[in-house]
Amino acid sequence: MGTITTTDGTEIYYKDWGSGRPVVFSHGWPLTADVWDPQMFFLASRGYRVVAHDRRGHGRSGQPWAGHDMDTYADDLAQLMDKLNLNNATLVGHSTGGGEVTRYLGRHGTARVSQAVLLSAVPPLMLRTETNPEGTPLDVFDEIREGVRKDRSQFYQDLTAPFYGANRSGSDVSEGTRDAFWLMAMTVALNASYDCVRAFSETDFTDDLTRIDVPVFLAHGDDDQIVPVEASSPKTAELLKDPTLKIYPGAPHGLYGAQQETFNADLLAFLKSA
Repeated sequence: MGTITTTDGTEIYYKDWGSGRPVVFSHGWPLTADVWDPQMFFLASRGYRVVAHDRRGHGRSGQPWAGHDMDTYADDLAQLMDKLNLNNATLVGHSTGGGEVTRYLGRHGTARVSQAVLLSAVPPLMLRTETNPEGTPLDVFDEIREGVRKDRSQFYQDLTAPFYGANRSGSDVSEGTRDAFWLMAMTVALNASYDCVRAFSETDFTDDLTRIDVPVFLAHGDDDQIVPVEASSPKTAELLKDPTLKIYPGAPHGLYGAQQETFNADLLAFLKSA
């Protein structure tokens, strides 16, 4: 575990486990690197070096007033990659982290990267527009911002239900997992959480996706209530040069239990294909 300091003076916390070919994880909103611990433990135990950072304003990283946008998130990731001199890396991003990975690849290229994985990721564009009718209406994101601003603690507790599909019949997600989500979310600075909603919902990643020249594995649950699949991964696959798309039947936005084990196996198989 350690920190780097970015060019604008923001301290970025990261954890760095194991040795071998590097796999770098970018987390979703409003979480921290800790959400990736199951995947990191799984891969570090199998001969990979795994790195995950807390996005600026999140968790143990610094809490600047500015910079809560995809360009800056991507630049922070680039500085982490450069500082640790990571090469032949696989980038893995979930949800907002998938946007961060996509913008990194579009903005900084693939010199240090051999593969990418996008799990339930926000690209190409979450927001509903005339040219993106499958997207989510703006008023939904306005409601998210208002929930964060008014009573973020209760908002985050309520959010765990659709995030993990706990509001679906037969869900076996534990209260501990939902509590862990809330705990991570409460470490996020209010301004960072609020501003990040615009970053993940209104950023158009179309041009970034067309620039990516490495294989990309896309995984998405077809019961995702946070990033609906019809507006995301299949459309992303159409813009990529070398995509592999897998849809998980009945899976929610945040994977748990058997669904998580399936993703771990798929992730390892994809890593071995490089």
